[in-house]
Amino acid sequence: MDSTLVKAIARAFRWQKMLETGRYATIKEIAKAEKINPSYVSRVLRMTLLAPYIVEALLDGRQPTEVTLTVLMRPFPVAWEEQVEAGFSRI
Repeated sequence: MDSTLVKAIARAFRWQKMLETGRYATIKEIAKAEKINPSYVSRVLRMTLLAPYIVEALLDGRQPTEVTLTVLMRPFPVAWEEQVEAGFSRI
C-alpha cells in the first residue's frame, strides 16, 4: 500500500467535505489554512472525481506500481467510463 497516496486521498475527501459544509469557501482558503500551495490543493481535490471502485482499489493497495500520487495528480477524465478507457481499468 502506498501510504502517500492513501494520505492524499484522505485529504482530498476531507477538503471536499470542508468545501461542502461551508467551513471554507474556496481552495485558496483551504491552502492558506493548511499552509500549502492552492495548486496542490486543487490537484489533490481532483482525486474525489475518481470512480468509487478506483478509490477503493487505491486504498486497498491494488493499483499497479506505476500508479503513484504523481500520476494521479495529472489531469484525467472526469467521467468514470472515460477513466476506464484512459487505462484506469487496470487498477
